[in-house]
Amino acid sequence: MISSNDFKTGVSIELDGDAYVVVDFQHVKPGKGSAFVRTKLKNVRTGGIVEKTFNAGEKLPKAHLDRREMQYLYHDGDAYIFMDTGNYEQMPLTDESLGDGKNYLIENMNVSVLFFQGAVIGVDMPAQVELKVIETEPGIKGDTASGGNKPATLETGVVVRVPFFINVGDVLRISTKTGEYQERA
Repeated sequence: MISSNDFKTGVSIELDGDAYVVVDFQHVKPGKGSAFVRTKLKNVRTGGIVEKTFNAGEKLPKAHLDRREMQYLYHDGDAYIFMDTGNYEQMPLTDESLGDGKNYLIENMNVSVLFFQGAVIGVDMPAQVELKVIETEPGIKGDTASGGNKPATLETGVVVRVPFFINVGDVLRISTKTGEYQERA
């Protein structure tokens, strides 16, 4: 159990059978009445943000989230096969549990898989990945970095907007949070 007085950013709690992480909190002591804690909680499973108010000192169960380092092996139909790097067990994950992260998976990539009560609730992708361009219009002499952009298909099949000077075979650094081109690797 954790007291609402001990809330800090990043603390995980269990509420209504789901795991939440404290994103923002504020202790309020009004002139009249009892103190309370106003919070913003992020649902770990869905990613939705909820605002909730707790009485000061209210006890809540702590959510025990388990992170395991896993390696992506291959894609098989609608399952993505991962291997636990600790005990070498293989585990299939679905499109739903991977979210947008599936667009940036390359074989042998290590990711952190998040478990709650034995079930997979999410995957933490690295902030950036390096992917090779497999299809784009050829660059033309005189094209500059500030002159606009064009679509490029990467080795995972995802399409991103890139500057005109990018060519087939270039390796690019892509943000997994926004899905945008960062720079050439």
